[in-house]
Amino acid sequence: MKDALAIHRWLLAHQVHHEIVRLPRPMTSAEELPKMVSAAPERCLMVTVFDVATRVGREVVIAVTSPVALPPRPGAVGGLLAARQVRYAPAHVVNAATDYADGLVCPLLLTESLPVFIDDRLRVDEGPVFLPIGERHTALSLRAVDLLTLLPGKLADLRGTRLKGSRGAVARRH
Repeated sequence: MKDALAIHRWLLAHQVHHEIVRLPRPMTSAEELPKMVSAAPERCLMVTVFDVATRVGREVVIAVTSPVALPPRPGAVGGLLAARQVRYAPAHVVNAATDYADGLVCPLLLTESLPVFIDDRLRVDEGPVFLPIGERHTALSLRAVDLLTLLPGKLADLRGTRLKGSRGAVARRH
């Protein structure tokens, strides 16, 4: 499993200013990060891992980096990828695919074979963002601009809006 020291060394090698933040108590998932670091949920990031069944019958695992305040929904991911089925990956799949503990996946140092998408609602500015780094007692803080230059993957619209005439659109009219 990757840890804070591996990420710290990698960021130093890339000359990125960052801070390893010691948390006041252990966290079990990225959703707890806003309270732990007293930051807005939009400033805290998480990685969600999905099992995706493609239309041609292949099974793939993908990762999505998003703000904690706006977690990606399987339906939005399925719409983006035109997938037959999308579901949250079980813990053992997350651990194996990312080399991080489930719930504490860092978007940095993910394996190159893992397709990664970045939610385009991620706030890009000079302010800090906070993210888990695979350990229960620490988190990472760095500028959002720096993070986006380091993240592998494609920016994606994960709003999951439905087309007009769909059941959701009809239900909202009434």
